[in-house]
Amino acid sequence: MIDGVSIFYREAGPKDAPVVLLLHGFPSSSRMFRDLIPRLSDAYHVIAPDYPAFGHSAVPDRSTFGYTFDHLADVVDGLLEQLGIGKFAIYVMDFGAPVGFRLALRHPERLSAIIAQNAPLYPEEPRGWWAILGQYWADGSAAHRQASRSYLDLDGLRGQYVSGVRDPSRIDPDNWVIDKALIDRPGVDEIMLDLLSDIPNQAPTFKAMQQFLREHRPPTLVATGANDEIFPEEVGRQILTDHPGAEYHALQTGHFALEDKAAEIAALMRDFLARAVPRA
Repeated sequence: MIDGVSIFYREAGPKDAPVVLLLHGFPSSSRMFRDLIPRLSDAYHVIAPDYPAFGHSAVPDRSTFGYTFDHLADVVDGLLEQLGIGKFAIYVMDFGAPVGFRLALRHPERLSAIIAQNAPLYPEEPRGWWAILGQYWADGSAAHRQASRSYLDLDGLRGQYVSGVRDPSRIDPDNWVIDKALIDRPGVDEIMLDLLSDIPNQAPTFKAMQQFLREHRPPTLVATGANDEIFPEEVGRQILTDHPGAEYHALQTGHFALEDKAAEIAALMRDFLARAVPRA
């Protein structure tokens, strides 16, 4: 229970091992790490929470719980405190980036490393996949909020998983079916639209994180899907300007890179973490 909200999390690995905090994206949950956790948990203490209204966590009403990335970060911060976690590495993907970056900025002395996979850091003008949301951000109208529900329909969810993937037959269709079932719970669709509408408010956090990378140069690994239409690889590569020492790998897949590249990403992580976060 974090501030009265029941939070579900997956946990594996030795309690005395270095902590890797896995922060999921939209519209998924900690389930997205189902193939990664077993590949890390022999050597690392892995923790993967579901944010409020995602996965198996509780769904507090919008009238009593503000669905913003600030608030999601507060909840994850509270979970780490309750679990007695000191130093931790963050794995950030999609929605996990504004959550994890807040934790890094709040607790720089506790951050051991960053792993970024299809994670935003350099906002651009909303076009392409973002076009409908961009219209909603521009005027906040009920009509454009309604139009943004296309991001929550089954085809929209499926597209996030299969776009940019060389062999879509390798992607488990349970992904979008489960995501859709969770979104269809009472009130969750409005919550997701609230969070999507909060995205433009992340610009100050991203700017502060860019400065943090320039000044602190934390151990950083980027393992990202090169064919992502949501966060294009050429935009993500800008991290090398702010942090030239970051290890950068563009993988031939799409947005949810773990779906067909979990073994490759796990191997990159194990090599990186062994050097960046050695066991005591």
